[in-house]
Amino acid sequence: MKIFYGWKMVGAALGLQFLQAALLHHAFGAYVATFEREFGWSKTALSAGAALQSVEAAVLGPALGWIVDRFGAQHMIRAGILVFGAGFVLLASIDSLTGFYAAVFTIAIGSSLCGYFPLTVAVVQWFEKKRARALSTMSLGLALGGVFVPAVAWTMQTFGWRTTALASAVLSVAIGWPLAKVFRRRPEDVGETIDGLPVPQPRPDAACAAGRAARTQAGAAAHTAAGVAREFTAREAMRTAAFWLLTIGHGFALLVVSAVNVHAIAHMNVGLGYSLAQASLFVTLMTVAQAGGVMLGWAIGDRFDKRWISAACMLMHAGGLLMLTYAKGSAWLVAFALLHGVAWGLRGPFMQALRADYFGRRSIGMILGISAIFIAIGQVAGPMVAGGMADLTGDYRTGFTLLALVAASGSLAFLLARRPW
Repeated sequence: MKIFYGWKMVGAALGLQFLQAALLHHAFGAYVATFEREFGWSKTALSAGAALQSVEAAVLGPALGWIVDRFGAQHMIRAGILVFGAGFVLLASIDSLTGFYAAVFTIAIGSSLCGYFPLTVAVVQWFEKKRARALSTMSLGLALGGVFVPAVAWTMQTFGWRTTALASAVLSVAIGWPLAKVFRRRPEDVGETIDGLPVPQPRPDAACAAGRAARTQAGAAAHTAAGVAREFTAREAMRTAAFWLLTIGHGFALLVVSAVNVHAIAHMNVGLGYSLAQASLFVTLMTVAQAGGVMLGWAIGDRFDKRWISAACMLMHAGGLLMLTYAKGSAWLVAFALLHGVAWGLRGPFMQALRADYFGRRSIGMILGISAIFIAIGQVAGPMVAGGMADLTGDYRTGFTLLALVAASGSLAFLLARRPW
């Protein structure tokens, strides 16, 4: 039985997400804890490194959206792999805060070019009826990458963080390059249709014209089945309340996600007295729960209202962060890992699926790129608020509590974000 090429792209995207999650997103907290101890840099200064990643994504977002809408994401993804690897080479040689920022900025550029944004746009172009399922499958790589964090932490403790950074550079290119070559722009490029629907056989006397018509009709049928009433331009989407409500909800969610990625290990290590390896185990549990959330989204994402599910996930994010903040023992940290992990895995793929459902595929790259500008506020603010408040008060409690309350309020944004017509 022939496998729809779109699923091959989903598999490649899963692999690339795994690499970036294992070597960067989930592992960044281990680098933060190590650099704070070795160089004596403040939590605020280290948080600025995480903020650089978000600022860079916001600045490049619209440009990247314009490029992928017109030329496809495949070449961008390949270039991103090389820049991503080069960034880790720079990271291995740093000895100053300026060098750290330069390395993180280079890694961030690479991650933007081959990360969640272009991968999402690439996959969205191939799916409509099974869009949530495809995006959930892709996001499984982000969840599974966290399982690799203890190995990264062990490598740092055994061989040093510089060796770990160099090994990350080699792995990212050696594994990422073959995966990047899998991507194609449209189903028509390989003789297929949206969702892999059968192509009606044309009559012999009008093969070329009828073939094109059949592809168009198949795509239109899938488009109708997905419930998309019209195709919005980026400008039209920005005039709807749904665009801004989804952006607010997504940004509030990332307040928690980014703060946890940057500071959770340091909080457990310095504030709660757990070793780096022990703290990494709770992050591993969190990512296992995230994988469970992704699989739950795979099962229910195309069957139930994504708004209500996303709103419930915001409350889970808030509850999980409060468990981490006021943990009185390992059971509290287990509860944090389960609540936050499931919420992240379940909600994450829905953010882009909702936008594609509401606004269509034609300008989805630009729509996601413009959204990234505003969502980045949450990505920047989360680590900065948590780190800044920790420097002022001596622990993470005040900053984490504030972020949890703001995230809980984000559930209302999703409940109010109805489909525009």
